[in-house]
Amino acid sequence: MTAYSRYVALGDSQTEGVGDGDDRTGLRGLADRLADRLAAIEPELRYANLAVRGKLAGQVRAEQLDAALALRPDLATVVAGFNDLLRPGFDADEVAGHLDAMFAALTGSGAVVATLTFPDVARITPLARPISGRVTALNQRLRAAAERHGVIVADTTPYAVVTDPRLWSPDRLHAGPIGHQRIADALAYALRLPGADDRWTEALPPLPARAALATAASEIRWAASFLGPWLGRRLTGRSSGDGRTAKRPDLLAVRRRMDAATTDRPRA
Repeated sequence: MTAYSRYVALGDSQTEGVGDGDDRTGLRGLADRLADRLAAIEPELRYANLAVRGKLAGQVRAEQLDAALALRPDLATVVAGFNDLLRPGFDADEVAGHLDAMFAALTGSGAVVATLTFPDVARITPLARPISGRVTALNQRLRAAAERHGVIVADTTPYAVVTDPRLWSPDRLHAGPIGHQRIADALAYALRLPGADDRWTEALPPLPARAALATAASEIRWAASFLGPWLGRRLTGRSSGDGRTAKRPDLLAVRRRMDAATTDRPRA
């Protein structure tokens, strides 16, 4: 059994924990939830989270990789590239190159590295259909880079549950608490942690059918509430991460949280 003592998380908003808590109560997220599980195995675990929302893969590499290496992790997670998918100038090879470089550096330092694939966002919101091909292209390159460097991949893409709206926050760009827990469980299973299993792949109870008019109204509300402001930031060169720093830049002991959000199975 592998017990990790130094876990460092690199990435963007998903790893920071956006969608799982808020700035007032504190963000949790997939990395915090995974750290809880690791701490149950190794109580002396120390954990750092360098992620900052809004960061592109190249920014994660430039701003977080050296800091991560300096912390000498024996486990690192790298989840980056989703923000790149949404940009007009998306280049799958460029993004994959940044991921490859991070994978190479971290595994070369002796760390076990884990990552995950991205879901088809068109199944979350129909307005995202134009970027479905981008998701496929990036996932293919991510898997290839991971194989080159012995990186562990939690391949979430084949499972319909990952695009269930109940796993996502209202903005449809960030996982909600149930989604963050499912991702943490997927990583734990891929890492073969004690007690981890594949129940994270299980579907939730069926949702009732929605009328076409209600679906259209929901899309309009989403575009007005979330898509519009997001486009506004892109057009003005702003990012949700402007002025923000990592929430946990140093390796600290984990105060485990075994509350209902961790242990309950998702419900309809």
